[in-house]
Amino acid sequence: MKAVIYTKYGSPDVLQFKEVEKAIPKDNEVLIKVIASTVNRTDCGFRNPEYLAVRLVGGLFRPKKQVLGSELAGVVEAVGQHIKTFKPGDAVFGLNTFNFGAHAEYISIAEEKSITTKPANISFNEAAAVCDGGFLALANIKKIDFTHKPNILINGASGSIGSASVQLAKHFGAKVTAVCHTKDFKLLKSLGADKVIDYIKEDFTKNGEQYDVVIDAVGKSSFFRCLRILKPHGIYFSTELGYLSQNIFLALLTPLFRGKKVLFPLPKDSKEDILFLKKIIEDGEYRAVIDRTYPFEEIIEATRYVETGQKVGNVVITI
Repeated sequence: MKAVIYTKYGSPDVLQFKEVEKAIPKDNEVLIKVIASTVNRTDCGFRNPEYLAVRLVGGLFRPKKQVLGSELAGVVEAVGQHIKTFKPGDAVFGLNTFNFGAHAEYISIAEEKSITTKPANISFNEAAAVCDGGFLALANIKKIDFTHKPNILINGASGSIGSASVQLAKHFGAKVTAVCHTKDFKLLKSLGADKVIDYIKEDFTKNGEQYDVVIDAVGKSSFFRCLRILKPHGIYFSTELGYLSQNIFLALLTPLFRGKKVLFPLPKDSKEDILFLKKIIEDGEYRAVIDRTYPFEEIIEATRYVETGQKVGNVVITI
């Protein structure tokens, strides 16, 4: 089968197309013909690690997993003999986070992992684009108390994680302020944002507003910059480790004191999360935001585009 592999860390140029052995499902696995995947920040972060922590997981000197691609949609081609919930021909979608492998024509995934049948009301491209941002956003959203309709600011609201955070926060009843570029105002309003701020024209940390929660979905701000806009017991989340990995240390220290704090929950995908996303998709409360779609043969160009930081939502790869 055809796959995109990388044998060393570096720029998108380390990616190369290769013919590799077709995956064979084990007794507890399903073999999926991949129809769509994405290039996302997780892929880029493992292909060219910025943090030592990533190398400790993905390989200190060279990648342990040579095929990237963490989210996918496709059709079940074959099943192992112990499979009970899937059959050949089923349309499925989900995640293979940290195991990757979706930048290939076929992938085998264990039945109990983060896959389920695709919602009938979305395309394969849309299904491939909902999961990574959704599960990363959920890691933060699950830690928020929605009892009293919190006032939440989301920085980088037009990205994959940001757009997921907006929709999930609204689903659970929050008042949401989205920080993005003017050109994305209409999109964020359509996703449910109550207010939008243009980061080009206004510094959201100096507007005099205060929030129960700040979610920095692009990792471009910091807890210290956001202190003035957090309420006395406000919470700051970031999707990045921050300068000198400060968010890890702040997440350990700040909860020890009464007051403003950093939470940095480690994301872990689960079937429960995928089933939850499927339900709210079917209910019309959550949708994928797709910026561009590339054919499999142009995955290197797609990766370069993702790394420009200009994308809105997700970049989909059709295989």
